[in-house]
Amino acid sequence: MKYLVERYLNNPILTKDDVPYPVETVHNAGVVKYKGRYIMLFRSHLRNGRSIIGIAESGDGFRFTVRPEPFMTPYKEGVFAAYEEFGVEDPRICNLEGAYLITYSAYSRYGVRICLAETGDFKSAVRLGFITQADHRNVVIFPEKINGRYARLDRPHTEHMPWSIWISYSLDLLHWGDSRVIVRPEPYHWDGMKIGPGATPIKTDKGWLVIYHGVFETMGGAVYRLGVALLDLCDPSRVLGVADDWILQPEDPWEVTGYVQNVVFCCGAVPEEDGIIKIYWGGADTVMCAGTAKISDLVDLCLNKPRPALGI
Repeated sequence: MKYLVERYLNNPILTKDDVPYPVETVHNAGVVKYKGRYIMLFRSHLRNGRSIIGIAESGDGFRFTVRPEPFMTPYKEGVFAAYEEFGVEDPRICNLEGAYLITYSAYSRYGVRICLAETGDFKSAVRLGFITQADHRNVVIFPEKINGRYARLDRPHTEHMPWSIWISYSLDLLHWGDSRVIVRPEPYHWDGMKIGPGATPIKTDKGWLVIYHGVFETMGGAVYRLGVALLDLCDPSRVLGVADDWILQPEDPWEVTGYVQNVVFCCGAVPEEDGIIKIYWGGADTVMCAGTAKISDLVDLCLNKPRPALGI
């Protein structure tokens, strides 16, 4: 059977054994190209159960070397400390207007909020501010302005409707509004429990390609898979298609068994000039994996085999 996503033969590409300081996991990493090299910002659990963000780099996008020190750890003082008390998690990276923006989840006794940071060299990052209230996760920023405004996707936590993908807009990256839901989980579907944006949206000639995670509840627990959606280039609140099929599910041993079983979770993908996209995912919240796909195949799946964007 032909799979749309071809797994890298030497997965997992990064494990805790590759990290030169004590961690228990390596997963849920944002990845971007910077000066011809691949930069990975990955989440790791410490032995106290809380998370930090490490950094690794690669020349080919598969063989990564981890730097000697973490890239981001919870702030110890000021307003950031109060909301990062329990850890920093799941970074996404967006190259926008010459800067590299990092969105990450900040956990504390007050819930989870998204913080925005910026770096120009990946040697350090400056926190710009919190861009959500509690409880939001999975914020990805579009890599260019749309109709004069910045745009983002996110996933609020709510008990009033299934956890869904929303779009919002901003004039300054810090204050966001004009929010609306654009994709809901499909009842009794592979993404029927909850969904959330994954990697930074990829611009194609047919629309913005969005990789997202979907969750299905089984008698043995939740299963996290990856799917794709396509949004209009000029109005990304308009959904052109949500693929009915998933593109990746837990199959390899390190995806099926680990810190959290049956999980593939994407925070990063890098489009190449030859039309191939490198996709990165955490396996079972324990290791980092990678694979490749044709961008055109993923776009065609959205357009030729869609399911309702807002459910039935």
